[in-house]
Parts: sequence; structure tokens; C-alpha cells
Amino acid sequence: MNCLIIAAGHGSRLREVSPCKPLTPVAGTALIERVIRAAAAGGATAFTVVTGHEAERVEGFLAGLPEWPIRAVRTADWSLPNGHSVLTGAEAIDGDYLLTMSDHLFDPAIVRRLIAAPPAPLTLAVDRDLAAPLLDIHDATKVETGAGGAIVRIGKLLERYDAIDTGLFRATPALAEAIRRGGGSLSEGVQRLADAGKARALDVTGLRWLDVDDPAGLAKAEAMFAQATAATSPPA
Repeated sequence: MNCLIIAAGHGSRLREVSPCKPLTPVAGTALIERVIRAAAAGGATAFTVVTGHEAERVEGFLAGLPEWPIRAVRTADWSLPNGHSVLTGAEAIDGDYLLTMSDHLFDPAIVRRLIAAPPAPLTLAVDRDLAAPLLDIHDATKVETGAGGAIVRIGKLLERYDAIDTGLFRATPALAEAIRRGGGSLSEGVQRLADAGKARALDVTGLRWLDVDDPAGLAKAEAMFAQATAATSPPA
């Protein structure tokens, strides 16, 4: 199972603490390495990373992670909407793939559930706990679901929603086709598949995930790993 990781953007909201978002240390380990490790623990066996901003630095770092087969591909213009990065990565992959971002931390169990989910043109892992302590509800991408877990609508500005996009997908070539039809953003591609009845939500409520998009998110990530380390440390 190939995992496509989008790592091309400017990361402007995190620039005050890190010039390169994917390489931002989280409890001593680069953010993108934590993403790769979690995906591999969940069952991903190969990785395609789309680079853009600070491409040489990110690609050099990835070359130093020999534990996994990692291929870096550069997107032509990383200032374009994130769907263009998805298109760049999808062109390098045959068949289905997992999709996530270089700034999303997650429990490997989410990946396992996506891999085991019934086949669909697109499956998005969603969290139905709208009051989760790690969630920034104002910045989150909202999801409205319908009968049988069908995705009805997706977007940051939805007024009616019952779930949150975790940033983890299982995709087929249908996603790239939907993005190509216009707009260029990932959410627009997902909405086109939803309109055609081809996008499903997978409930992963209760499993931990976090979008590290700004200093507040980074602080939450640091605290999360500090708590995990304390919980597993032997008593003094």
C-alpha cells in the first residue's frame, strides 16, 4: 500500500517557529518522519512524497531515512491549491493509495482501518467528536455525512456538519480525475466525488490525530508526545 504525503506548501502559519514545516521538530523528531513512521506502523509499505517549498532540504532529509522505500516527486508550482500536489503524486502511483499531509499526526490504527475498509472510489477518515481537546474547530475542514456514511458536503465553512476531516484518505484514481475537472483543491475534488455518490466517510472517533498547522498546533503536539513519554516511562 503506497502512501502519498503532500509536503509542498509554504507552511506560512508555522514560519515564525520553523522555516520548513515538514522538518519542524516535534519532541525531537521531524514532523514528516513522524508521519511516515505512523503510516508504516499502520500498514503502509512505500511512500511517495510531493515536495515544493524547500524541496532540496526535504528531499535530502528523506534520503536519510533508509528504513522505508521513499520516492520524492516535485510539483511544478507549490503556490497552487493542494489538489495540484495530489495530482503530481498520483501520477507516480499505480492503483489505490493512502493520502495524508506532512503536518498531520495520527494513530496508526486509523491507517489500518482505512486499509481494511470496504472498497470505494474515496474513503475519508472522519472524527465525530466535535469537542475533542486536540481539535481546532474554527480551522478544521467540516464534513456532513448521510445515509450509510456517504459524504454529502465537505468544506471549512459549512454551517451544518456532523464530522471533521482527519486529513487521512484511501484514494483511487477517481480522486485525481475529480480534481482535474476544475478548481484544483483537494476538498473540491472530494466534493465532486461526493456529488456523484462516490465518497464515503470512515468513522475513527476515539483515535488520536492532530493537524500541526500553526504554533498552537505544534504546542499541542509537543504536549501530546510528552504525555505519551511520561506514561511509558518506568517509575523512579
